[in-house]
Amino acid sequence: MDAGTEPARLAELGPELPAVQLAPLLAQFAAVARLEHVTQAAALLAMPQPTLSRAVARLEAELGVDLLARQGRTVRLTRSGRLLLASVERALAEVERGAEAARAEADPATGRVAFGFLHTMGTDAVPALLRDFRAAYPLVRFQLVQDYVGAMLGRLRAGELDLCLVAPVPDDDPALAARRLDEQRLHLVVPADHRLSGRRRIRLAEVAEEPFVGLEPGYGLRAITDGFCAEAGFVPRIAFEGEEAETLRGLVAAGLGVALLPPALVPRPGVVELEVTAPRTRRAIGLAWAAGRPLTPPAAAFRDFVLSRRGRLLAHD
Repeated sequence: MDAGTEPARLAELGPELPAVQLAPLLAQFAAVARLEHVTQAAALLAMPQPTLSRAVARLEAELGVDLLARQGRTVRLTRSGRLLLASVERALAEVERGAEAARAEADPATGRVAFGFLHTMGTDAVPALLRDFRAAYPLVRFQLVQDYVGAMLGRLRAGELDLCLVAPVPDDDPALAARRLDEQRLHLVVPADHRLSGRRRIRLAEVAEEPFVGLEPGYGLRAITDGFCAEAGFVPRIAFEGEEAETLRGLVAAGLGVALLPPALVPRPGVVELEVTAPRTRRAIGLAWAAGRPLTPPAAAFRDFVLSRRGRLLAHD
């Protein structure tokens, strides 16, 4: 290549390329500067001494300054060399901190798992999972995220989460792998003084004209509710929208509508939960992770543990 074309080629490739080219030279220069001896530095780096000497000379040529003053077999830093070494040492220390953080994240015994789950799973199912898993892996750390399904799956695809406990299960997304774990019955929750509150079972079509309270669009339970109402032959008239199941239960208790919700762990005054006989109002709960992206050892261990609880994830009513 004509030497005159090299600066133009570097300019076309943008400002990052010089830094990429300089990075290995800087690490080699730092080794020489620390030991003040080219031969000893070459042995430490497991590279031929002439190759190391050429690398330092190339770095000096790239920067246009003398970094080392040669004195026989030893070298001394010039003023420019001392200034550069201080910055290189800081950069190498930061790289080492990053490498250590990456190693710690993936450590099988003490690494971190980024785990997302539904709000409705956070009361009992997820705490029980974490308690039982930590019995075998007491030092594994967790980043816990509660959000609506669409947001969690987006973060899963982006690599921000390792695993998500979701409903509905994303069976048709090629970017995700998913396994069904359990089913949860959804009850129709009505006010205690509702005309149907004395019943034990109803068909969903019997409340087609009632106002509904539901989660906001984007939440899995909202999509599931809309789907079951469609099966029953109507579109629910949503009077109020919220972000948590217990908030919806409170709205029902206040007489503002009815709702399809998972069973309450503790009975709430002011509402009655009815079994729906048609359609079969059950939602599948599943575990999802990114397809084609390997999990860290702690995340893989937690995934396998959760999958081993298939059919035993929920307290069945």
